Amino acid sequence: VQADPARRDEMMARSNNARTIPQIFINGRHIGGCDDLYALDRAGRLDPLLNEAPASA
Repeated sequence: VQADPARRDEMMARSNNARTIPQIFINGRHIGGCDDLYALDRAGRLDPLLNEAPASA
């Protein structure tokens, strides 16, 4: 992403202009950063997201 400005712009658009990395996406859905991922796991909401079928393109 750092070396490809177009990909960086795409990531920022998809993540509401978040500038921290990593920005995590699961099945095309923006999760947030590392802290957000850990919070989902602690709340028991990560596994269901990982088990969802990917959205069809």
